[in-house]
Amino acid sequence: MTDRKGPVLFELDDAPDQSPAAAPPVPDPDTSAPRGQAMQTVAVLAARRPSMLARIFWGALLALLGLVVSLAAWDFVTGLLAANPVLGWIATALVGLVLLALLLIALREAASFFSLGRLDTLHKSAGAAMATGDLKAAQGVTDDLLSLYRNRPDLRLGSADLAARRGDIFDADGLLHLAETTLLTPLDAAAKREVETAARQVATVTALVPLALADVVTALSANLRMIRRIAEVYGGRAGTLGAWRLTRAVITHLVATGMVAVGDDMLDSMIGGGIVGKLSRRFGEGVVNGALTARVGVAAMEVCRPMPFRKGTRPSVSALVRRALSGLFTKGGG
Repeated sequence: MTDRKGPVLFELDDAPDQSPAAAPPVPDPDTSAPRGQAMQTVAVLAARRPSMLARIFWGALLALLGLVVSLAAWDFVTGLLAANPVLGWIATALVGLVLLALLLIALREAASFFSLGRLDTLHKSAGAAMATGDLKAAQGVTDDLLSLYRNRPDLRLGSADLAARRGDIFDADGLLHLAETTLLTPLDAAAKREVETAARQVATVTALVPLALADVVTALSANLRMIRRIAEVYGGRAGTLGAWRLTRAVITHLVATGMVAVGDDMLDSMIGGGIVGKLSRRFGEGVVNGALTARVGVAAMEVCRPMPFRKGTRPSVSALVRRALSGLFTKGGG
């Protein structure tokens, strides 16, 4: 036997054609699968932050328009007073009513920011008390919860129960658990109903109304209304600006955590394997948009709730979607 160094060549008689022309084509991505385009658009619109230049432009434009309107109203009223005092005083009274209405709107928006800030502060305090197990901090959270809901008729019994039993509990975890059970569990149920209603509405309109931008408008309005109602359920008064700011906070959180995409694997676990593939394109989009709306709703509950969800108490998005969309399709149908 002789030792041979270097490469060894093996000749194959029936070697297949390895040229690039014989390679199988690369499959195109499945663009027909529903991806919740309406909710994806809503997420982009809500999470987008305007640039500094845009904020300067819109701020200057609004200030200019306010100055022009104010000067025009002043010239109009003073001229009318000089020409016809009676009509001038009527115009003065109407301008005063407009200014009073604007002042009340500004006060309402300020109150909404204050109430949302109160929920956020209480949420952080409760989270810190849960993490440290500090009984004194937990008692402070309990006092704040009782103060927050003292004028809620639907929580009168829960507040009385918490006030009567809180003195018998000497550990932070048990006290916070009692507060959550007596006060927040009924509110969680009401918030879940708001989420299911919004998810059902978005899914239905997307599936049945094939008009351009109709699904985007419906998804945006339904999510804004849902987030506003969830804040009100937990004791926050979300005005127009407050609701939009809260919506941006919720959507930004979802975008940052990558939770604004729902695939077939998630939907299969919700409504049964293989059903999404059998649905029509439009109906599949409705299901996905409804599921994404439910995700936004759960995130809004986490943001607006005065206490963080304890382990095992966070609402299940799958369960919410099943209940919300149970009447829109059958498990064995297409």
